[in-house]
Amino acid sequence: MAGSGRRPEHRGPPELFYDEAEARKYTQNSRVVEIQSQMSERAVELLGLPEDRPCLLLDVGCGSGLSGDYISEEGHYWIGMDISPAMLDVAVEREVEGDLLLADVGHGIPFRPGTFDGCISISAVQWLCNADRKSHSPPKRLYRFFSTLYTVLARGSRAVLQLYPENSEQLELITAQAMRAGFTGGMVVDYPNSAKAKKFFLCLFVGTSGMLPKGLGTECANEESHQAKFTNERTRFRNVKGKSVKKSRDWILEKKERRRRQGKEVRADTKYTGRKRRPHF
Repeated sequence: MAGSGRRPEHRGPPELFYDEAEARKYTQNSRVVEIQSQMSERAVELLGLPEDRPCLLLDVGCGSGLSGDYISEEGHYWIGMDISPAMLDVAVEREVEGDLLLADVGHGIPFRPGTFDGCISISAVQWLCNADRKSHSPPKRLYRFFSTLYTVLARGSRAVLQLYPENSEQLELITAQAMRAGFTGGMVVDYPNSAKAKKFFLCLFVGTSGMLPKGLGTECANEESHQAKFTNERTRFRNVKGKSVKKSRDWILEKKERRRRQGKEVRADTKYTGRKRRPHF
């Protein structure tokens, strides 16, 4: 399930796409290895781990163990989960230092509560948004993943999930299910103004709301526009007085603009857009 540092172009389930040949090709690609190492380094940095002791980390979508290699180099221990047998076979051949588990994270994380000091995932979570089988429900699979991940992480720890969302709706779906499962945190975007270097990291907190880290390359940008913070409280579409602003003019214009970007036919904006009509008697 681990990614190559670019948005996947294939649409099938990862356990079918990464056959033995693809798994070997993937792991032997020097550019893939470099990008994977860079994103793993950034993910571990965002975990904010203590410097005085080794930690046990969960690597979701560990693939052939490229991200695990960096975790080992930093002196930490790890357990990797992946849905692709071929990728895990390559990891075994490479004699990675972490333990490996063949599993579909959409079915949940099968470990005891509080087992891990943190979790990273590189280019894997977006796979859960695909309905590869008739029985698959992306919202249910995402909630199952996040709710069990919340349980297996120690209180006060973090999960940092690097992902490639296809669109804003997919990003909203992922963050909504994480919030529903009890996480707080938000999206950290590195190099938001660069088409190639831009990276999304969903930084999740367990039990306590920490300070959301700053994205790289945002020094000269408006940080608020590149960091979407959320809590597990229902505060969306509410103004400072606590009154719901859903279906206000701004809310309607934003929704219409999203539909236009999806290619849907939407009525033109006018001065009457969002205006309340008087009741008819």
